[in-house]
Amino acid sequence: MKKLVSVTEVEDEGLVALLGEKVMLFCMNWVYAGVLVGVNDSFVQLDDAKLVFDTGKPAAPTFAEAEPLPSPWYVHAAAIESFGKSGR
Repeated sequence: MKKLVSVTEVEDEGLVALLGEKVMLFCMNWVYAGVLVGVNDSFVQLDDAKLVFDTGKPAAPTFAEAEPLPSPWYVHAAAIESFGKSGR
């Protein structure tokens, strides 16, 4: 049996480390993109937010299909399945 015997807390990891960056949030039903400007236990806040219907090729400079959302836009943190920095 393998057991976890120690836990180390790392400051400024995950979403907090991406504050001020362009990000993509892959959620249960939708993909959101924008500048991450706020993070708490319940929600993340995006400025210049977009609802992405088709990301297109990963290396493309723009999304194949995306619609702007009003700023600020809030996404429930529990709905986020994965996230990362985006150049688009």
